[in-house]
Amino acid sequence: MDWAFLGQLGLVLGFGMGALGSSLGVWAAGQSAAGAWSRDARAGKPISFTYIIFVAAPISQTLYGMIVMNKMAGLLSASSAAAATYAGQLLGIGIATGLGEMFSAWGQGVIGAAACRCLSEGEGKGFAFLVIAIGIIETVGIFTMVFMLGMVPKV
Repeated sequence: MDWAFLGQLGLVLGFGMGALGSSLGVWAAGQSAAGAWSRDARAGKPISFTYIIFVAAPISQTLYGMIVMNKMAGLLSASSAAAATYAGQLLGIGIATGLGEMFSAWGQGVIGAAACRCLSEGEGKGFAFLVIAIGIIETVGIFTMVFMLGMVPKV
């Protein structure tokens, strides 16, 4: 069996799960933003661009997954012996990266959804606190990327 396949699988899972999380996060926050825009429009308020910040926030985890994927791809392309030697480690890194990025992005979208509702119902108050909450869960995605990049073997 070509064990390098496991490393390739890890590479794809890290990116794919991060992108899945970003999609779920944007979906959650986007639905809430659309509802907030509708509510604001019915109330005669101007439509707020601020909600876009919360809808777009989960996209960054796809980028973090891609950065780890590219680092792993460099190892896989270095030599077939290295790819086979580190296949299990790369699979583990890919799964850990994917899970960290997926749940960070998804959670960020859920927080973003609540933030849109909070701003709409609270007449725009509390924006700084909402951005801080988004930033805290963003940090989980950043830590995942940084720590997993450190785990990729050097060839």
